[in-house]
Amino acid sequence: MKNLFFKGISCALISILSLGFVACNNDDDDKAAAPVITLTEVGHDNAKQAHPGYDLHLEADVVAEGLIARIDVEIHQEEGGSFEIEQSYTDGTYIGVRNTEFHEHIEIPADAPLGEYHLHFTVTDKEGQQTTAESELTLVEADGDEDEHEEE
Repeated sequence: MKNLFFKGISCALISILSLGFVACNNDDDDKAAAPVITLTEVGHDNAKQAHPGYDLHLEADVVAEGLIARIDVEIHQEEGGSFEIEQSYTDGTYIGVRNTEFHEHIEIPADAPLGEYHLHFTVTDKEGQQTTAESELTLVEADGDEDEHEEE
Protein backbone atom coordinates (compact mmCIF):
# COMPACT_ATOMS: atom_id res chain seq x y z
CA MET A 1 0.00 0.00 0.00
CA LYS A 2 2.87 2.39 0.86
CA ASN A 3 4.47 1.59 -2.47
CA LEU A 4 1.28 2.49 -4.34
CA PHE A 5 0.99 5.74 -2.36
CA PHE A 6 4.57 6.81 -3.26
CA LYS A 7 4.01 5.94 -6.94
CA GLY A 8 0.89 8.12 -6.95
CA ILE A 9 2.71 11.06 -5.34
CA SER A 10 5.65 10.63 -7.74
CA CYS A 11 3.36 10.62 -10.80
CA ALA A 12 1.54 13.71 -9.52
CA LEU A 13 4.81 15.60 -8.96
CA ILE A 14 6.17 14.63 -12.38
CA SER A 15 2.90 15.76 -14.02
CA ILE A 16 2.93 19.11 -12.22
CA LEU A 17 6.59 19.74 -13.06
CA SER A 18 6.01 18.79 -16.72
CA LEU A 19 3.13 21.24 -16.99
CA GLY A 20 5.31 23.93 -15.44
CA PHE A 21 8.00 23.48 -18.08
CA VAL A 22 5.49 23.59 -20.94
CA ALA A 23 3.65 26.60 -19.50
CA CYS A 24 6.89 28.57 -19.14
CA ASN A 25 7.59 28.52 -22.87
CA ASN A 26 8.03 32.16 -23.89
CA ASP A 27 7.00 32.67 -27.53
CA ASP A 28 8.30 36.26 -27.45
CA ASP A 29 11.85 34.89 -27.63
CA ASP A 30 11.19 33.96 -31.27
CA LYS A 31 10.32 37.53 -32.28
CA ALA A 32 12.97 39.31 -34.32
CA ALA A 33 14.54 42.53 -33.12
CA ALA A 34 12.96 45.78 -34.31
CA PRO A 35 14.49 47.31 -37.45
CA VAL A 36 17.67 49.37 -37.06
CA ILE A 37 18.13 52.50 -39.19
CA THR A 38 21.20 54.64 -39.73
CA LEU A 39 20.57 57.77 -41.80
CA THR A 40 23.86 58.19 -43.65
CA GLU A 41 23.02 61.10 -45.94
CA VAL A 42 20.25 63.69 -45.86
CA GLY A 43 20.86 66.13 -48.70
CA HIS A 44 23.90 66.42 -50.92
CA ASP A 45 27.04 65.70 -48.84
CA ASN A 46 24.76 65.26 -45.81
CA ALA A 47 24.22 69.03 -45.70
CA LYS A 48 20.65 68.50 -44.41
CA GLN A 49 19.51 71.00 -47.04
CA ALA A 50 17.37 70.75 -50.14
CA HIS A 51 16.03 73.15 -52.76
CA PRO A 52 12.43 73.51 -53.98
CA GLY A 53 12.16 72.23 -57.55
CA TYR A 54 15.03 69.78 -57.12
CA ASP A 55 15.41 66.39 -55.49
CA LEU A 56 16.57 65.48 -52.00
CA HIS A 57 19.36 62.91 -51.89
CA LEU A 58 18.53 60.43 -49.10
CA GLU A 59 20.58 57.42 -47.97
CA ALA A 60 20.15 55.05 -45.03
CA ASP A 61 21.44 51.68 -43.91
CA VAL A 62 18.60 49.42 -42.76
CA VAL A 63 18.76 46.10 -40.92
CA ALA A 64 15.45 44.33 -40.25
CA GLU A 65 15.66 40.79 -38.88
CA GLY A 66 11.91 40.46 -39.49
CA LEU A 67 12.37 41.43 -43.18
CA ILE A 68 11.39 44.84 -44.52
CA ALA A 69 7.67 45.21 -45.35
CA ARG A 70 7.62 48.96 -46.10
CA ILE A 71 9.62 52.16 -45.88
CA ASP A 72 7.89 55.52 -45.38
CA VAL A 73 9.47 58.94 -45.73
CA GLU A 74 7.63 61.97 -44.38
CA ILE A 75 8.94 65.52 -44.56
CA HIS A 76 6.87 68.16 -42.81
CA GLN A 77 7.25 71.86 -42.25
CA GLU A 78 8.17 73.07 -38.76
CA GLU A 79 6.91 76.12 -36.85
CA GLY A 80 3.22 75.84 -37.66
CA GLY A 81 3.54 75.30 -41.39
CA SER A 82 1.39 72.66 -43.02
CA PHE A 83 3.43 71.74 -46.10
CA GLU A 84 4.18 68.00 -46.22
CA ILE A 85 5.83 65.52 -48.57
CA GLU A 86 5.17 61.78 -48.20
CA GLN A 87 6.74 58.88 -50.10
CA SER A 88 6.18 55.17 -49.44
CA TYR A 89 8.08 52.15 -50.72
CA THR A 90 6.02 48.95 -50.55
CA ASP A 91 7.53 46.97 -53.40
CA GLY A 92 10.84 46.73 -55.19
CA THR A 93 14.38 46.03 -54.08
CA TYR A 94 13.94 47.21 -50.47
CA ILE A 95 11.01 44.94 -49.62
CA GLY A 96 11.37 41.39 -48.25
CA VAL A 97 15.08 41.72 -47.47
CA ARG A 98 16.89 41.65 -44.13
CA ASN A 99 19.30 44.50 -44.81
CA THR A 100 19.67 47.12 -47.50
CA GLU A 101 21.22 50.43 -48.40
CA PHE A 102 18.36 52.78 -49.14
CA HIS A 103 19.32 55.34 -51.81
CA GLU A 104 16.64 57.53 -53.34
CA HIS A 105 16.16 61.02 -54.68
CA ILE A 106 12.90 62.48 -53.41
CA GLU A 107 11.39 65.25 -55.50
CA ILE A 108 10.86 68.52 -53.62
CA PRO A 109 8.00 70.42 -55.30
CA ALA A 110 8.90 73.85 -56.70
CA ASP A 111 6.15 75.45 -54.59
CA ALA A 112 7.52 74.10 -51.29
CA PRO A 113 8.00 77.00 -48.85
CA LEU A 114 11.55 77.75 -47.73
CA GLY A 115 12.38 77.11 -44.10
CA GLU A 116 12.83 74.46 -41.44
CA TYR A 117 11.48 70.93 -41.94
CA HIS A 118 11.59 67.64 -40.09
CA LEU A 119 12.22 64.29 -41.83
CA HIS A 120 10.86 60.97 -40.54
CA PHE A 121 12.24 57.75 -42.08
CA THR A 122 10.16 54.79 -40.88
CA VAL A 123 10.82 51.10 -41.53
CA THR A 124 8.13 48.50 -40.80
CA ASP A 125 9.09 44.83 -40.81
CA LYS A 126 6.88 41.89 -41.75
CA GLU A 127 6.18 41.26 -38.04
CA GLY A 128 4.67 44.75 -37.72
CA GLN A 129 7.52 46.29 -35.75
CA GLN A 130 8.44 49.88 -36.64
CA THR A 131 11.48 52.04 -36.15
CA THR A 132 11.73 55.72 -37.09
CA ALA A 133 14.89 57.74 -37.65
CA GLU A 134 14.57 61.51 -37.73
CA SER A 135 16.57 64.41 -39.11
CA GLU A 136 16.29 68.13 -39.46
CA LEU A 137 16.11 69.50 -43.00
CA THR A 138 16.18 73.05 -44.32
CA LEU A 139 14.74 74.13 -47.66
CA VAL A 140 16.83 76.96 -49.06
CA GLU A 141 16.91 78.82 -52.38
CA ALA A 142 18.85 77.12 -55.15
CA ASP A 143 22.27 78.70 -55.65
CA GLY A 144 22.46 77.92 -59.38
CA ASP A 145 25.00 75.07 -58.98
CA GLU A 146 23.21 72.54 -61.20
CA ASP A 147 25.88 69.81 -60.68
CA GLU A 148 24.86 69.53 -57.04
CA HIS A 149 21.37 68.39 -58.03
CA GLU A 150 22.17 65.82 -60.69
CA GLU A 151 21.26 62.22 -59.99
CA GLU A 152 24.27 60.21 -58.88
